[in-house]
Amino acid sequence: MSSHGSSNTGSKTSTGMASQVKTPANAGIGEDRPRVFDSQGSVGKQFTESGALGGAAQKIGGPLDKEGMVGKQFTEEGKIGGSVQSALGGTKGRSN
Repeated sequence: MSSHGSSNTGSKTSTGMASQVKTPANAGIGEDRPRVFDSQGSVGKQFTESGALGGAAQKIGGPLDKEGMVGKQFTEEGKIGGSVQSALGGTKGRSN
């Protein structure tokens, strides 16, 4: 214990600043983030083969598969997916 009754957590030089410690509350601060409809964004990633909608289409297969007549239109290179990616995709500016 220190002389003022609190526990000693170390010197300021050894502990660093609170903002240097990654927590869920400060994750992503100062980084570019994908827009919502980007293939890595919260909505867009649902249409990828590992997302909820794209994954279901992969399981069904056939024309809905990522290589099928319908499914390939929803990829980043496809007509629908590519249009959404170019119009609404990309990254947002840095946060904070």
